[in-house]
Amino acid sequence: MLSSVNASQRIKERHQLAFSFARTPNEVMEAQRLRYKVFAEEMGANISNHDGLDIDGFDPYCDHLLIRDQSNNRVVGTYRILSPVMANIVGGYYASGEFDITRLAHLFDSTVEVGRACVHADYRNGGTIALLWAGLAKYMQMHNYEYMIGCGSISMADGGHSAANLYAQLQAHLSPPEYRVFPHCPLPLAALKNDSAVTCPPLIKGYLRLGAYICGEPAWDPDFNTADMLIMLPLSRLNARYAAHFFR
Repeated sequence: MLSSVNASQRIKERHQLAFSFARTPNEVMEAQRLRYKVFAEEMGANISNHDGLDIDGFDPYCDHLLIRDQSNNRVVGTYRILSPVMANIVGGYYASGEFDITRLAHLFDSTVEVGRACVHADYRNGGTIALLWAGLAKYMQMHNYEYMIGCGSISMADGGHSAANLYAQLQAHLSPPEYRVFPHCPLPLAALKNDSAVTCPPLIKGYLRLGAYICGEPAWDPDFNTADMLIMLPLSRLNARYAAHFFR
């Protein structure tokens, strides 16, 4: 998923892409509009239509990372970031709605949660993803956070077989037991697994290349009709190649 630095630079120059953090309500709405387009219109997620915006109760407490094509001023990629301070204010991390994350509680003071990642269909390439990662790295570096958590999603369009098979394929990336989480709505993995080969979604593949753990079995998200695996990236495990690229 993540291309070489040179390839990333060529794509960046061609599209004149740059990352920033939303500073105004209108910029947050640009991110929410892109999210609705990708999640509801393209992927069919069950999202209430707020004038074509994907809005939930966590948005006011999050920082919103934007990738903007400066040639047309369009937001073409976004991530939202929930800091530990704001997680305390809002009452917890988004992931706690899908998982029992008690075993990670001792890390919360230095943990940010990322989510609602999406990229416009015309910009789904290594360069755009690399800029998203660079923005996240900048955020982590600015605030001295040590851990990043977020959900990696697999479509449930086939009833969950792909999710069960992918989880089986990725056992080498499981976290140590002390970092395990437990889904509130687990998939019946034994019944769904049929040993078919599955292509790992680009976002999850990218997390794993960076050095992330999968923290346990997937949970079913009925609104998005996805199976979500909680991913955790301790910065101490960040692949040296990418660390040199992003943390500079």
